[in-house]
Amino acid sequence: MPLPSSPEQPQPLRVVLQATKDWVERLNPIWVEGQLIEIKRRTGPTQFLTMRDTLGEFSVTVSTSQVVLDAAGPLTEGTVVAALIKPTIWTKSGSLTFQCSELRPSGEGRLLAAIEQRKRMLQAEGLFDPARKRRLPFLPRRIGLITGAGSAAERDVLENVRRRWPAAVIEVRHSLVQGQAAVEQLIDALRGLEAAPEVDVIIIARGGGSLEDLLPFSDEGLVRAVFACRTPVVSAIGHETDTPILDLVADLRASTPTDAAKRVVPDAAAESEKLAAARRQLELAIGNRIHNELRRLDELRSRPVLRDPTAALAGHYERLGQTRERLGRAIAARVREESLGLTHTIDRIRGLSPRATLQRGYAILADADGTTIDRVAAARAGQELSARLADGRLDLTVTELHQEQP
Repeated sequence: MPLPSSPEQPQPLRVVLQATKDWVERLNPIWVEGQLIEIKRRTGPTQFLTMRDTLGEFSVTVSTSQVVLDAAGPLTEGTVVAALIKPTIWTKSGSLTFQCSELRPSGEGRLLAAIEQRKRMLQAEGLFDPARKRRLPFLPRRIGLITGAGSAAERDVLENVRRRWPAAVIEVRHSLVQGQAAVEQLIDALRGLEAAPEVDVIIIARGGGSLEDLLPFSDEGLVRAVFACRTPVVSAIGHETDTPILDLVADLRASTPTDAAKRVVPDAAAESEKLAAARRQLELAIGNRIHNELRRLDELRSRPVLRDPTAALAGHYERLGQTRERLGRAIAARVREESLGLTHTIDRIRGLSPRATLQRGYAILADADGTTIDRVAAARAGQELSARLADGRLDLTVTELHQEQP
């Protein structure tokens, strides 16, 4: 029933708002599709989303609960979703809003949500850990390339690699790069190059495409196969904005196939220039070293000791002569001193010798057994004795004994 009103009897605003709210809330919930352009996460139970029509410039505010938002999986701004909404009126502000009771990713949004969930699972397992990523060799012996047959990506990699390093050896394995059979072929090609002993780096390359086209490069099987490789793997999928899961597990992500070619081989012209510059620096350093050493040699040769090496010995020769002269005098004096002392010692020894005593007129008496007779009482009358003199011996016979009193 319409509310009666007139300028004289207008209806209160609260009545009109409540009537509008009652009418709007009689509408049934409806599934709508839109793109999330803003997600306002709050600490309370109620969360707010801003949805925009996928074609027109129409946007609305949607309120939902934390439970509904979490049940929808990982959602990001830009995701297309299907939402079960019911309109309502906020009586305090009079604004129209929608309450969402169920939320699901739709179309690409559903694919993005699935990829995001898979990405979080693999990340939790450590497949994206930067610590396990290997460095690319400076100059690989052989480059493995996995790409579509006759694709622009193949042409870009081959042309840029050979332009930068003409002697590079490339082993190409063709594979499907989209569709259901692509994953199996990509894994087979990867394992074949991994088994080749001379392949030092592997490039997986594909041009740009839609999200569905690039799905094989977010496949869990392919990601795990790349993680298990001992050979460094370079991911060169799509354009700069394309980020399949392969980019996260690969040892190096290249923004484009052309960029991958620049990353795996050095530029021969640039390296030649570096080599020439290093050679010039080396020649300059060697020249400076030789110049400095020649200057030092000239300084050494100009020193007096090197001009006349014997000049430094002249003073030593003079001191040596003086020392020899002093040594000779000292030795002669010491010899004279020792000779005089030896003479005195000999004289003292000779003075103590029995022969010297005999030379002074004394004699030594001894009996037939050689026993010295030093007292009269030691002899007897008629005893045969011998007297040793300075120049010989006398044989004596005792005829009489005369003992004197002391």
